[in-house]
Amino acid sequence: MTDLKKAYRTVMDDHFPSRMEIAFGEGDGRQVLVYEKVSWVVDGVEKGLRYGENPGQEAALFRLVNGNLVVGETRTLAPGRWLASNIELLQSGKHPGKTNITDADNALNILRYLTDRPAVAIMKHNNPCGVAVADALADAYDRANMADRVAAFGGCIACNRAVDMDTARLVSENYAEVVVAPEFEEGSFDVLASRKNLRIVKIGAMEKLASFAGERVVDFKSLIDGGLIVQTSFVPQARTREDLAVASSTYKGKEYRIEREPTDAEVSDMIFGWMVEAGVTSNSVIYVKDGVTVGIGTGEQDRVGVAEIARDKAYRKLADRISWQKHHVPFSELVDRKDEVLAEAREARGGLPGSVMVSDAFFPFRDGVDVGLSEGVRAVVQPGGSLNDYQSIEACNESGATMAFTGQRSFKH
Repeated sequence: MTDLKKAYRTVMDDHFPSRMEIAFGEGDGRQVLVYEKVSWVVDGVEKGLRYGENPGQEAALFRLVNGNLVVGETRTLAPGRWLASNIELLQSGKHPGKTNITDADNALNILRYLTDRPAVAIMKHNNPCGVAVADALADAYDRANMADRVAAFGGCIACNRAVDMDTARLVSENYAEVVVAPEFEEGSFDVLASRKNLRIVKIGAMEKLASFAGERVVDFKSLIDGGLIVQTSFVPQARTREDLAVASSTYKGKEYRIEREPTDAEVSDMIFGWMVEAGVTSNSVIYVKDGVTVGIGTGEQDRVGVAEIARDKAYRKLADRISWQKHHVPFSELVDRKDEVLAEAREARGGLPGSVMVSDAFFPFRDGVDVGLSEGVRAVVQPGGSLNDYQSIEACNESGATMAFTGQRSFKH
């Protein structure tokens, strides 16, 4: 019988070239992007990616080393400004795989908009399972981890500040695949290195992470027949209070408007949630409160359904958090006090009261908004633009909640 475990330890020989060129246009207007393949030396073996999304899929990581692409009025990133394509492996029990790189990259996609405070994004399968900001990095990590402690198991932890001893100790208490940071303070590396197979990754350019906010790259999507869809990458435009519009709509000649303007705290969570939303697979709805994710719903086909999934996850994750913090046992292993913990999570309504509901696209009907409002959501942020925006406005006004429009959809597929 095939040794299935061995497949995950195998480093594949890939057949991708060491250099790749992609040309756009012809004649005097021809633009060429030049890439080189990335490799690392681990245990004396120099290789690139271990494998792709699954064992058996060859993969390679290329970084842009020359050329620039101008598409219309958009100029993409110049070569040499590397982040995830130029990681420095300080420790690695084995070569990184494709998902390790893409998880780190999508974490940076979120963190580049959260540079004002210490922030941590914990990723799994290219989606955040917990994101938080705080006054100290250790607090940000603890909040992000406890937002979904179960999903964070084996994830990629990305920090936008140098890892200190407090953060390192907390991280070392849990199992993670990757820790990414701009630097590791004295002693913190040794604490993390006690986890033998933990990939400790330094990205020095992350110190300039804020300069990547709003920058675009060329985004390629391969089709089954080898065809390509090429687009410029997404940039969230609503990044300040002034970029948000208090929700209003006209329907059959009648003007509908939100009656209560958002508070400063609600605006802060709206912007935080909208930045996190940029890294969540669509269709998606998330709930955030006080700078931390409460429930994240991803990849659903209908908006009310994903609002319900995010709500249900908030309840489940809170039950696990209560179980862990009070009884030092995961909820799944709790025996005697399961009903007690469930009752406490239900009484707290999953931690949703007072939270902000974030949607990556408009609500076609009020039923999606009603899911959050029925749990005590006090604010909603969404693109707007539905013919039935008036329904969502009415729903918020009936509940005393507020709502803002970003004027921009945030799909990510």
